[in-house]
Amino acid sequence: MATQYYTGSSLDGFLATPDHDLSWLTSRDIDPEGPMHYEGFVRDVGALVMGSSTYQWVLDHLDEEMAGQWPYQQPTWVLTHRDFGEPPGDITFTDAPVTEVHRAAREAAGERNVWLVGGGDLVGQFFDAQLLDEVWVQFAPVTLGAGSPLLPRRVELELLEVARNRDFVCARYAVATDGGG
Repeated sequence: MATQYYTGSSLDGFLATPDHDLSWLTSRDIDPEGPMHYEGFVRDVGALVMGSSTYQWVLDHLDEEMAGQWPYQQPTWVLTHRDFGEPPGDITFTDAPVTEVHRAAREAAGERNVWLVGGGDLVGQFFDAQLLDEVWVQFAPVTLGAGSPLLPRRVELELLEVARNRDFVCARYAVATDGGG
């Protein structure tokens, strides 16, 4: 079992534009069954943790892209101080410390992985608490110049795997335990 950050990024290290737009990412060609893509990754996920901005983005796109259905079967924790009303799936809203949320997510995941969904700052909090094991990034051939950063902290990583999936360069890293040397 691992706690993993799986995401797409522009070449200059942004997850989304300053106005939270992801159209630059979804317009690129990627094989959904190809190397290191979502379909293979999500099969091993037992629980999700996301921040309120990511959750709001998913909610905003349910009708447009997901036919109004919550896209995840796995239990999901949303770290927030906001009130979202009745959730559309197995979702727990919490403002608990990441250590408590991680403990609950790991328990729910069983032998499967915990996915930290979107939000570099959320992932940074897990890193700060020494709860982040891997970072998976699908780099799109796009630069944005500004936006939400991939990970707004210094994090030393060890490259485990790299692959090309059509337009994307995909990389899987382990969080370095020796300072990255």
